[in-house]
Amino acid sequence: MPQDVSLHVFAEPPESVLAALDSTPRGLSEAAAADRLARHGPNRLPEAPRPNAALRFLGHFDDVLIYILLAAAVLKAILGDWVDFSVILAVAVANAVVGFVQEGRADRALAGIATMLSLEADALRDGEWHRVPADQVVPGDVVRVRSGDRVPADVRLLEATTLQVEEAALTGESVPAAKEVQAVARDAGVGDRTSMLFSGTIVTAGRGVGVVTATGPATEIGRIQSLVAGADHLDTPLTRQLARLGKQLSLLILLMAAVMLVIGRVIHSFALGELVSAAIGFAVAAVPEGLPALVTVTLALGVQQMARRQAITRKLTAVEGLGSVTTICSDKTGTLTRNEMTARTVVTAAGRYDVDGLGYDPTGEVRAHGGGRASLDAHADLAALVTAGALCNDARVAQVDGHWTVVGQPTEGAVVVLAAKAGHVPDARRIAQVPFESATKFAATLDELPDGTRAVHVLGAPDRLLERCATQRTATGTEPVDTAGWEAAIDELGGQGLRVLAAARRAAPGEDALTAQDVGDALELVGLVGIVDPPRPEAVAAIADCHRAGIRVKMITGDHAGTALAIARELGMVDVGEPAGDGRVEVLTGAELEAMSQDQLRRRVLDVDVFARTSPEHKIRIVRALQSHGEVVAMTGDGVNDAPALTRADVGVAMGIKGTEATKEAADIVLADDNFATIERAVEEGRRIYDNIRKSVAFLLPTNGAQSLVILVAVLLGLSLPLSPVQILWVNLVTAVTLSLALAGEPAEPDVMTRPPRAPDAHVVSARSLALVLVASLAIGGATLAVYLLERNALGADDARAQTSAVTVLALAQLAYLFSCRFLGSTSLTWRVLVGNRLVWVAAGALAVLQLVFTYAPFMHGWFESAPITPRDWGLAALAAVVVFLVVEAAKAVTRRTLRD
Repeated sequence: MPQDVSLHVFAEPPESVLAALDSTPRGLSEAAAADRLARHGPNRLPEAPRPNAALRFLGHFDDVLIYILLAAAVLKAILGDWVDFSVILAVAVANAVVGFVQEGRADRALAGIATMLSLEADALRDGEWHRVPADQVVPGDVVRVRSGDRVPADVRLLEATTLQVEEAALTGESVPAAKEVQAVARDAGVGDRTSMLFSGTIVTAGRGVGVVTATGPATEIGRIQSLVAGADHLDTPLTRQLARLGKQLSLLILLMAAVMLVIGRVIHSFALGELVSAAIGFAVAAVPEGLPALVTVTLALGVQQMARRQAITRKLTAVEGLGSVTTICSDKTGTLTRNEMTARTVVTAAGRYDVDGLGYDPTGEVRAHGGGRASLDAHADLAALVTAGALCNDARVAQVDGHWTVVGQPTEGAVVVLAAKAGHVPDARRIAQVPFESATKFAATLDELPDGTRAVHVLGAPDRLLERCATQRTATGTEPVDTAGWEAAIDELGGQGLRVLAAARRAAPGEDALTAQDVGDALELVGLVGIVDPPRPEAVAAIADCHRAGIRVKMITGDHAGTALAIARELGMVDVGEPAGDGRVEVLTGAELEAMSQDQLRRRVLDVDVFARTSPEHKIRIVRALQSHGEVVAMTGDGVNDAPALTRADVGVAMGIKGTEATKEAADIVLADDNFATIERAVEEGRRIYDNIRKSVAFLLPTNGAQSLVILVAVLLGLSLPLSPVQILWVNLVTAVTLSLALAGEPAEPDVMTRPPRAPDAHVVSARSLALVLVASLAIGGATLAVYLLERNALGADDARAQTSAVTVLALAQLAYLFSCRFLGSTSLTWRVLVGNRLVWVAAGALAVLQLVFTYAPFMHGWFESAPITPRDWGLAALAAVVVFLVVEAAKAVTRRTLRD
């Protein structure tokens, strides 16, 4: 018996499903269950693969620039220069350690999904109910569930009594789904399969009996797990750009080293050992080995800043990735909305009322439409509706840890809060009750009122109650029901995306019991309540900010199209008023997506802002379609149904409070406050971080450019080397990296959230930055070589002192260049360059201390072949640094007029 028998069981009658599964209403025998367990395996999801720690560590050496460093270390070992070999190798290992530690724990998205599964189940074996481990449930087992149970497997219902199931984590629905035995259409989406229970969901009310149709990986949640496992996570733009920069630099380094070897051997007849040492020095000088550490530390500092803004980053590269986002695909329930049902509109025969406040907080008031506060004493029609809704209700709201929550059904909780806002105080005694049934779609109570009279109060679906009503409540009394008028009101509220409840009543003198039949068809309709899961107010402002920043925001939800579109309009995601033209549609449903090929979706995806009734596969298809246009996509969500798309997106963002563990583990960033506005703030932070990385790269590269230029010119001119390889590493790893980290603390540019997103293929080194790097390299390299030659040839210094002076020039010139890099797009000849970033002065102080140690500590003389220098030498180095600063500022002025950033 194949597990895929469950493909369309929701569309088949129960008898056919039992026959297909070779089962009966009395369940399986123990022997049959054991046989099927052996064939299908345990009812659990496969464990997530555990990456090998050693392989992950070695993976951090998989970089072309690190290859060059390792090759240089090998050559030094062959030549017996063990000090240089140790220093170079230590640099490579240090970079790998930093990357390995920052990578953190391995992704556990699959394990997070597995935690949603049930531990035990009630199964009918040999005609008797048994409590069995959930992992021993097999296809064909008959199981039962009750309120509070977690569904153990995918189940086709055989019996259902007032059964409601919380499926938000799977479908995105903000309210529990009512379940019934009747088959549904074969093309019904997961959220519309009312005849099915899905593994991992929770029963909130009622009870049911059904036959297991799928277990383990074959369940809906297992299918989502396979989507998570198969979703390929893309590199962020910065990762791709740095990889491209590394390859370009490596090719340039190897080419120039080859040219240098040929010229040194053919023209100047250098000895082989001297020539190899020069080539190694050139390679070490040219390789920006501090770049990985620079990027890692800058991102790590960004992680801390984002955590203070309630965005917890699980993967370092996501910090920058969020800053480069061009499209945010957001789930609706709990992300853009509060996931707290709220009564917004009340309609009675006498008028309309507006309800203030959001969520389950009873703070607010009920106002006559267009007027002031409506009191129950002055508005008998409102009083009748509020009384009926409050008494025919089992929900209550409570404040827990300062947050208002509902105990019971969310829609009933909305009615309870409405009554509290209106000032109603329940003081009736309940005599009997008819619970909500999916067959009748209403609940009813028989209540004794304070004046001793008795009445039946009914709350339920408006179409079902309307057909039972003969009269309607007005402000002054009762009149015949206006069916057409109520139907129009229902359609109007539904068109606004509101869920509509109707309330009715009738007098019940002398009655002591109540059944569904007793409710009768002579009710008095007292009104309608329009309920919505309201948008977060801060999300409205955040979406507007995203639009100003050139970022598209799209809603992808499992909710109904009308509800999704109404919320999108309130959020400002789509225009209110004129319908979309030129073939543009405002909302696309999962059924319409299912009928499209990926190419058709690709052509439509940019023009659609709302996707409704979507499945996990649909969400992945939408993300891929957007990425095919070159979009950098952030996907947000809180349900396990969002996990595959979060994995596929460039940046996955999960909700930290209401999000499932599966979603958090699949995400790159977790929002501690479940607030969409936090995403907008994180985008701003990401853009700031990327700007600072660009500044840092533009600052770091001239160090390598200047050093390699010094070595290259020395070889071409047949001079002795002004810098040894270990001295070059000192400058790169201590001086340059220390200074470049100061730029990680630069504040955001004033226009950071008003300029459009950068192009995904834009290079981390722009044309203007490249020109600046070249000028700075020439200026710093020229100053270093000039001071070295001046010390050797004019001032009579020995080689160690001249080299130490050259290193000092590099250090001070880099400090001067640091101030230029603070304002790449404007002049640094301003007092503002001295303030706004205290890390600059911390780095300058650290540089001074380290350079003094390099220059005057005896043990450094042995390691780095340095020597003490005089105040005159320091003065020359300082003068050279000032010249470098002025040359770079002149170059910035020219490039601002001639090149684009």
